[in-house]
Amino acid sequence: MTARIGVITFPGTLDDGDAARAARYAGAEAVPLWHADADLRGVDGVLVPGGFSYGDYLRAGAIAAQAPVMRSVIDAAAGGLPVLGICNGFQVLCEAGLLPGALTRNAGLKFLCRDQRLRIENAGTVWTSGYADGAEILIPMKNAEGRFVATEDELDRIEGDGLVVMRYVGDGHGQGNPNGSMRDIAAIGNPAGNVVGLMPHPEHAIDALTGPGTDGLAMFTAVVQAISGPVGASV
Repeated sequence: MTARIGVITFPGTLDDGDAARAARYAGAEAVPLWHADADLRGVDGVLVPGGFSYGDYLRAGAIAAQAPVMRSVIDAAAGGLPVLGICNGFQVLCEAGLLPGALTRNAGLKFLCRDQRLRIENAGTVWTSGYADGAEILIPMKNAEGRFVATEDELDRIEGDGLVVMRYVGDGHGQGNPNGSMRDIAAIGNPAGNVVGLMPHPEHAIDALTGPGTDGLAMFTAVVQAISGPVGASV
């Protein structure tokens, strides 16, 4: 069967088109999901893309977390539905309680846009099974509120439970942790491994023509293979 991956659009979302394209590259059908509609349309997985949902009023992702579609996503994720939150989507997942911690203003209070090197810390999630533990990948990032924070006790629990999925790493030229995230955390997951949130953008690294390479594509092919078995890539 062809995997059906839902892509949510909130007012202010701006990376839903690229997220849908990444799903199609991985061999899935991209299914549009509207923020005000609680119907997930029978999808096999969900992408919560980047952008500025509801203008990032209150806190980034706070209003989007209360949208009707997210109520359905929360329930479906508890039943094992694969969910990936990218950038603003990561913020939404934390605000919705699907992932621990929070995302706050970058250290230095500046918007950052650059290609970022990451290390895979947990290849056991449904979204990262296409990588090896310890592998390093290069994908773009662009955020102003990307600093992952939590209490020390919560950080210890996240580490102890193996929930850190990716960390920021340096490239030998001083390009390490870009935003002051605690313990260099760039991505985390839930204990079941079906929900993952990350700040950098794998959907912008699926084609060497339009990104720094194709290191992000494996996140999408991994979930498609988990749903429907090996497939060939298509545009």
